Amino acid sequence: MQLNGSEIIIECLKEQGVDTVFGYPGGTILNIYDELYKHPEIRHILTAHEQGASHAADGYARATGKVGVCLATSGPGATNLVTGIATAYMDSVPVVALTTNVGTPLLGRDSFQEIDIAGVTMPITKHSIIVKNIDCLADTLRRMFKIAKSGRPGPVLVDVTKDVTAAIYEYTYKKPEEIFPETHRITKKDLNRAVAMINQSKKPFLFVGGGTVISGASEEVCELAHKIQAPVCTSLMGKSAFPVDDKLYMGMLGMHGTKTSNLGINACDLLIVLGARFSDRDVGKPKSFVKQAKILQIDVDPVEINKNVMVSSSVIGDIKEVLKRLLPMVTEKKDRKWISDIIKMKEEYPLVYNQEELSGPFVMEEISRVTKGQAIMCTDVGQHQMWAAQYYKHMIPGTFLTSGGLGTMGYGLGAAMGAKCGRPEKTVINVAGDGCFRMNMNEISTLVRNNIPVIEIVINNHVLGMVRQWQTLFYGKRYSHTTFEDQIDFVKIAEAMGATGLRVMRKEDFGPSLEKAIALNAPVVIDCQINCDDKVFPMVPAGMSNQEVFDESDLV
Repeated sequence: MQLNGSEIIIECLKEQGVDTVFGYPGGTILNIYDELYKHPEIRHILTAHEQGASHAADGYARATGKVGVCLATSGPGATNLVTGIATAYMDSVPVVALTTNVGTPLLGRDSFQEIDIAGVTMPITKHSIIVKNIDCLADTLRRMFKIAKSGRPGPVLVDVTKDVTAAIYEYTYKKPEEIFPETHRITKKDLNRAVAMINQSKKPFLFVGGGTVISGASEEVCELAHKIQAPVCTSLMGKSAFPVDDKLYMGMLGMHGTKTSNLGINACDLLIVLGARFSDRDVGKPKSFVKQAKILQIDVDPVEINKNVMVSSSVIGDIKEVLKRLLPMVTEKKDRKWISDIIKMKEEYPLVYNQEELSGPFVMEEISRVTKGQAIMCTDVGQHQMWAAQYYKHMIPGTFLTSGGLGTMGYGLGAAMGAKCGRPEKTVINVAGDGCFRMNMNEISTLVRNNIPVIEIVINNHVLGMVRQWQTLFYGKRYSHTTFEDQIDFVKIAEAMGATGLRVMRKEDFGPSLEKAIALNAPVVIDCQINCDDKVFPMVPAGMSNQEVFDESDLV
């Protein structure tokens, strides 16, 4: 049938099963918005800012496992998506960013609101393209959805000129191609070598990354860990992939990981790395990273092999599929001495914090208690993010949404919005620092306008907490521009935007406030006032070896 470009775009979104999009209209995208008006089956969330739309698409994708979609007009509308696209790229999140541009005759003439957004986003997408011909529009959209979902997922950008959105062309429905896990690089030789390394090891340790969450391999990871009696640590992105209440779980690895994980990996003879990319925040000084041990890396992306850390062997393929093939070949280990030694270390180095006053760690433990670890937990970036990773007991894989790779302040509220739209049956909570909340708090108005019941918890210490921590420890307490000397009242701001605002000053008030927020089933902001000098421990100084991890007791 003959359709115009905007109609073709909407039909392609429907083909792909898209039920929700996040965006902001403008001049060049008006034809698409006019068509959206006729299709209420696609829910459109008008955000307060395009960055909020990109984070919302990201959160929707992480929470549902589907592709998130965001829309923006040309020029500043498109460039406002960039931070969210980069966030999704660093964390391997499937997002389709659909932008429009000036008409084809106006390209390259510095026209009003013209920008080469495909060129801008080329380094931060799996693929970006501008569509200047109606005859390739439908197939381009289909291909970009496939790229976003295939292999190692990630964002793509499709930019469509305004004249293409109005041009007429023949459209025929096509069923989306089924996406299968990548297995073509899994070889018998690599599997046999991996099995030999695992069976020969006396002291194996598992390092679990975000790729494990993406592949849905939590069950297989648990089976492997127990079969070979291996302690388990995770990256920040790997949080929720392994049960936190499992005796084999030793906590997060890296800059703010546990002493047990950071010291334990330096006692193993084999480190099995599952879907982790050896970020500097995880490995500290790469040249000194577990030099005593062999490293077996399993990852879907061949680019990650030997990129940051040289490994002894690797298997390239979808984590779940690789483990399914490895598990029957691995010999069960009977000796319990290695795991007993690491468990003793865990008992020797527990996570501790000041129990006397309201604090970030206390808030995270209370969220765990009230929600029974069943909530979707989103975070912004900073001290609160690390406290959430350390103390919130994630019980369901894929329910911890955070900006791990890019470290995007202002990410969490938009992501929580997207997650709630995708999983309306779940309690969705975003934890932010007051610095992060200031960046995108305008999206509270979006929650209210669309009746999206997200709970925003602000860990309010009136400073940029993580930066202040570094200034305290490494910059002689020179607090250069990290203290908020103002009188902003977050409760009043929440109320002014139509949400409920609650303030918590004491430990005993937080639990009841959270229970009230959940019962309200409406947008709520809880302002938690904590000490400005609370710190995140343990800590590995930047660029130092994991073995140099320290906590507050080491500073005495």
